Amino acid sequence: MGRPIPDGDPRIVSLNLLDFDDYEVPMKFLSYSLNGQEGLAVEVDGTFRGLTSDAPNFPGDLLSLIRAGSDAMAEAGAVLAKGDVVDTDAVTYLPPVSQPEKIICVGLNYRDHSAESGFEQPDYPTLFGRFNSSLIGHDAPILRPAISEELDYEGELVAIIGKEARHVSEADALDYVAGYSIFNDASIRDYQFKAPQWTPGKNFDDTGAFGPTFVTADALPKGCLGLRLQTRLNGEVVQSAMIDEMVFSVAQQIAIISEFLTLRPGDVIVTGTPSGVGLARTPKLWMKDGDVCEVEIDQIGILSNPIKDA
Repeated sequence: MGRPIPDGDPRIVSLNLLDFDDYEVPMKFLSYSLNGQEGLAVEVDGTFRGLTSDAPNFPGDLLSLIRAGSDAMAEAGAVLAKGDVVDTDAVTYLPPVSQPEKIICVGLNYRDHSAESGFEQPDYPTLFGRFNSSLIGHDAPILRPAISEELDYEGELVAIIGKEARHVSEADALDYVAGYSIFNDASIRDYQFKAPQWTPGKNFDDTGAFGPTFVTADALPKGCLGLRLQTRLNGEVVQSAMIDEMVFSVAQQIAIISEFLTLRPGDVIVTGTPSGVGLARTPKLWMKDGDVCEVEIDQIGILSNPIKDA
């Protein structure tokens, strides 16, 4: 690999084969399917280029590349950059990683959200799990189940682990992040609060919207500090906060989680949602059939999903 881009360098560097040997280039990956084949693309000068799994030089899916390490990701990026231009209107978006070993979500991680939800701000992260079966990609419908009308939005930053992490210090924690993405932790509120554990309300099929892209950590500020998260429902802003407002930063979350389990490459941490959720409004603002929910994070992108009745 060549020289890394210095911390704080303001240049926006696209993957260009002419400078690939000179820099460890930040990359934005897109996972998709086309004509029944899984594909992977990388952004080159504002356009995605990639290959599908039936191509002889297909480098593998994103999860396998993350597990193989940063050199494998860089090499894959160079191969994908020579691939075909991807018509993003013609593909089906997939979650950046569809089968992570673990999806760990952090609740009550913005003080205003804890307050609006009626909880005293905890001094230890409120952690719960999501399952792969709930994941959907960008543009896929979030399904409101027939048994509940209480479908709520939660825009969140995702950190994806890049190397095995156990007993990691907060100072070193961000070195274990491969990159970032966006999540809509759509929640069925009446099922979330049927019992002290939130698992049912957080794991309905087709409610975990994830994507559309994966941006390598070196392309973004450390821990995504200084970036804004915004959620819009039918074009109206319903959530807006700086990542800096988290109670437990990305680095703190990794350090704390790694105290009790081993984080592995490809594991997903969904880092918490700010205030403005539908549950806390008067009247309640539940998502319904025909709505469109968007979650945007600066420099990462926009995750957009229509709402449909199951």
